[in-house]
Amino acid sequence: MDSQELQKLKNQFDIVGADPSLNLSLETAVKFAPTDLPVLITGESGVGKENIARIIHQYSLRRGAKFIPVNCGGIPEGTINSELFGHVRGAFTGATESRAGYFEEAAKGTIFLDEIGEMPLASQALLLRVLQSGEYMKVGSSKIEHADVRIIVATNVNLQHAVSQGKFREDLYYRICAAQIRVPALRERRDDIYLLFRKFSSDFAEKYGMCKISLTHDAVSLIRNYRWPGNIRQLQGFTSSVTALESQKITPTSGRIELSAANLLPYMPKEEGETLPAIASKGGDDSFSSSEKQMLVKAILDLKGEVDRLKETVFGGAQAPNALAPVHHDEAPDWQQGEDPMAPEVQSQEEHEDGGLSVHKAEEDLILKALEKHGGNRKLAAKELGISERTLYRKLPDNYRGANKKKS
Repeated sequence: MDSQELQKLKNQFDIVGADPSLNLSLETAVKFAPTDLPVLITGESGVGKENIARIIHQYSLRRGAKFIPVNCGGIPEGTINSELFGHVRGAFTGATESRAGYFEEAAKGTIFLDEIGEMPLASQALLLRVLQSGEYMKVGSSKIEHADVRIIVATNVNLQHAVSQGKFREDLYYRICAAQIRVPALRERRDDIYLLFRKFSSDFAEKYGMCKISLTHDAVSLIRNYRWPGNIRQLQGFTSSVTALESQKITPTSGRIELSAANLLPYMPKEEGETLPAIASKGGDDSFSSSEKQMLVKAILDLKGEVDRLKETVFGGAQAPNALAPVHHDEAPDWQQGEDPMAPEVQSQEEHEDGGLSVHKAEEDLILKALEKHGGNRKLAAKELGISERTLYRKLPDNYRGANKKKS
């Protein structure tokens, strides 16, 4: 699959990204598509597994028929067999008439069974029969029905582990695992994170007539190095929220709004169940509230675990954005342009040699900027950052600490 065909596929299904692992998933889906092999799609929640299933259907010989997605985790155990295979009148209390199931509705098309690991064992046995012989029976009936459907399943759990725990049938697992597609987590596609932020922010701003958001280099580093456990779904919600709160309605004199890492820190996701260290304070009228301080510290702790061992690559060059230019537009939207005002500045020589901008360096930069803003007054700088003057002094670079006297 050449680059133009791959980009056309991404445009068609509104997929943003140029990471090789994402490209591999898409190319594998297209290769499996012309066959009737059952396909197992694996990946964390929020990575876009249903998109992969739709691509398989659209590139298959069954694309003219229905594509029916089914969330197995959202159907009660007592009704899932009826939902999947249908039932006849009188099959159970309340069955006043016969009903076709999803397999019958999807005749000659594709059925996508998401969260297959949540399917009850009894239903798994019925699904195995469909996969092996194409046969099933409606609930309450003894008549054998024939299913002419392509079956695609997806899961965000380890099915091999589920088999070992007795929660998933081993024979069904081996029946569906031959053709697998793994969709990478967002943290494995770090170069795509800023592209997605720009896309989501641009879409939101355009929809509500607001000014578009741009990020400074340190802000880009911040979102790229957060782990995004909710993946694309979480990033989209975060981006929309930030745009709604930080942007403003377009006026004749308004322009693009630029946000720094300090602007973004209060909005960075806070995961439940974790205890955060308190920020020391000498009292006074702090710039940040207590909850905002916790968010700030949490973001820094998250970054410390990952950023120091990662390499920053030059972003803002033409390669990634140009690779995403839609083929159906004469001119790509500005979030896709190679030279976009939202693109971060090129890495400094120091960053390039160190292999990345560490959290420690980012902290120093924020502190030095605050000091510069307040003419070297550490008390005012600490107040703006929401930390104690003592903490600020401790985090200063050694050369700055020795060469400058405290100003008050």
